[in-house]
Amino acid sequence: MAATREVIEMSQGAGGDAENRNSRSASRSEDTGVGCCVLLLVFLSYFLVVITFPFSLCYCLKIVKEYERAVIFRMGQLLAGGARGPGLFFILPCIDNYRTVDLRTISFDVPPQQILSKDSVTVAVDAVVYYRVFDPCLSIVKITDHARGTRLLAATTLRNVLGTKALNEILSQREQISHLMQSTLDEATDEWGVKVERVEIKDVRLPQQLQRSMAAEAEAGREANAKVIAAQGEQNASRALKEAADVIAQSPAALQLRYLQTLSTISAEKNSTIIFPLPVELLKGVLNRE
Repeated sequence: MAATREVIEMSQGAGGDAENRNSRSASRSEDTGVGCCVLLLVFLSYFLVVITFPFSLCYCLKIVKEYERAVIFRMGQLLAGGARGPGLFFILPCIDNYRTVDLRTISFDVPPQQILSKDSVTVAVDAVVYYRVFDPCLSIVKITDHARGTRLLAATTLRNVLGTKALNEILSQREQISHLMQSTLDEATDEWGVKVERVEIKDVRLPQQLQRSMAAEAEAGREANAKVIAAQGEQNASRALKEAADVIAQSPAALQLRYLQTLSTISAEKNSTIIFPLPVELLKGVLNRE
C-alpha cells in the first residue's frame, strides 16, 4: 500500500510539472505571437510613412514646449525610454498615441472644511497647496487624474490633521501644521509622480458666538492689565513724591524755587492768565498767630 501511494504521488507530481510546462509554453507562444504582430504593425506604419512622405511628417512630427513632456503609448503599451521632450519627437501613425504632461508648479485652493477640533470646537479652515509633476510616466500610468486626486487627498488630509489638534494649537501652530500636511501629502502622492512642494493654511474661521466670547475674554484681560499698570504707576509716583518732599523739607529755599518754576511753566503755557504770587512766609505768619 505504501508503495502504491508513492507511485500515485509521483504520478501526480509529474502531472503537475507537465501542466506547468504546458502553461509556460503556451504563454511563450502567445508572447511570441503578440510580438510578431507588433513588429508587423510597426513595419506597416513605417512603410505608410515612407510611401506618403513628405505629407506624413505633418502627423508624425510633434512638438512639446519647454515645460511639457510627452508620454508615448505604442499599441497600448508605454514606450521604452521614458517621456519625450522638450522639442521635437516622432510618432508612428495608427499605432502610437501620446499625452502631454505639464511640469510647472500648480496651485489650487482647498475648499473650506468644517472641522471638529480635539477640544470639540467647530471651525472652518481652508488652505492652498502647491505641487508639480516630477515623473510624467507615473502621473499617467498610476492614476487616472493626478490633479483631481491631489485635490481630494489634500481636503481629506486637512480634515484628518486638524481633527487631532486643539483650537489654540490650530491658531498658534499654523507653520507646524502646514509642514505636517506637506510631508503627509508628499508621501501619499510620491507613487503618482507628484511632488507636493508647499502647503499653507489660509484662514481659520470661528463661529460668531465663539468670536464674541474670545473678544470679551481678551478685553477683560486687557482691562485687568491696564488696572495693574495704573496701580503700579501710582505706587511709583507716590514713592517719588515722598522722596521729593523729604528733599524739599531739608531746604526751605527749595520750596520757593519750585514755586517760581511752577509760575514760569504756567505763564509759558497760558499767557492770558494773570497770576498774583503770594509769599509763603506771609501764610506762615498768619498760621503762627492762629
